[in-house]
Amino acid sequence: MTIKQIQEEIVDEFAMFDDWMQRYEYIIDLGKNLPLIDEAYKTDDNIIKGCQSKVWVHAEKQDDKISFTADSDAILTKGIIAILIRVFSNQNSEDILNADMSFIDEIGLKEHLSATRANGLVSMIKKIKIYALALQTK
Repeated sequence: MTIKQIQEEIVDEFAMFDDWMQRYEYIIDLGKNLPLIDEAYKTDDNIIKGCQSKVWVHAEKQDDKISFTADSDAILTKGIIAILIRVFSNQNSEDILNADMSFIDEIGLKEHLSATRANGLVSMIKKIKIYALALQTK
């Protein structure tokens, strides 16, 4: 599945909910279902700067695809990173770097987050793209 197809799937899922309380619950559920990151990757190198809560992201390249794992100490943030992992995991570097992120606005995520969480979201995306750039040359 392409990044665009996954994003469209997420937009469709969010459209099923009537209000933002239901969407928050859905985001929290996504976080609860996020596969656990190996404790060895919960390091300062993998922590996302600019997040109010602690968020760790680890990336590995297998063949030409990058897989991501993540965790957070906050349930809503864990759900947000789960959405990003779903979009970017098992994609190649070029597609990750060129990904259009307008689906975040389509689902209304940024406008329903506090300013610090919205900044954290931007930092998460930046970190994922930095990993993609770094692994592109390997």
